[in-house]
Amino acid sequence: MWNYSEKVKDHFFNPRNARVVPEANAVGDVGSLSCGDALRLMLRVDPENETILEAGFQTFGCGSAIASSSALTELIIGRTLHEAEQITNQQIADYLDGLPPEKMHCSVMGQEALRVAIANYRGETLDDDHEEGALICKCFAVDEGQIRRAVLANGLTTLQDVINYTKAGGGCTACHEKIELALNKILNEQPAMSAPAARDGDWQLVADAVAELRPHIQADGGDMTLVSVSDRQVTVSLSGSCTGCMMTDMTLAWLQQKLIERTGQYMDVVAA
Repeated sequence: MWNYSEKVKDHFFNPRNARVVPEANAVGDVGSLSCGDALRLMLRVDPENETILEAGFQTFGCGSAIASSSALTELIIGRTLHEAEQITNQQIADYLDGLPPEKMHCSVMGQEALRVAIANYRGETLDDDHEEGALICKCFAVDEGQIRRAVLANGLTTLQDVINYTKAGGGCTACHEKIELALNKILNEQPAMSAPAARDGDWQLVADAVAELRPHIQADGGDMTLVSVSDRQVTVSLSGSCTGCMMTDMTLAWLQQKLIERTGQYMDVVAA
């Protein structure tokens, strides 16, 4: 039997924002009813400053899926899209005081729905991962792109990790070999990209990402300085209003996500 925190129970029995948003201008649909988990995230975004004014959801799934969806809406209402897209699935789980390992896929589903909703608002078409050979788990409609994002964002290393975070392979088990091949491919790409010869380039790549983020931080009276770059860890120094700010984790998570996307490897971002 799984142990659920009191906060998970509260968000399951008393979900926040479990409703249709009539004037939603951003919608993200992930999962499917046939797979046992489905989530529709609806946002009303202020077009002038891209602030999320309302968020609502409809979830078909277990208690953890409902609680994760509820937590997600609480985390993003009042935030700009730029701030919201920094939120990681781990932050959703942390907001709920943790989820059982077997239920982490519920927080990932929330993050995926937010990603799709923001793309929908911006009129962007996400890459179709369901090309021939890319759909790995037919039972739960999980493709290689979803597995890659979960592996890199959460540092997954085993088949069981992938099952817990994506639900892929949690049904008939026929795709386990495909999952392991995909996982090995993703992990084997990492050493080559973090080899000593590439470190100068890594430093510049990280510095560019920090430079992209700094104006947003400085606009709120804070600042960020790059301190060091190692094989798998980036250290930055935060100052000004960033010191003790509750948004620090989201700021670091945004930088981490950008680095993962640009390097194709998991990198831990910490504050000095």
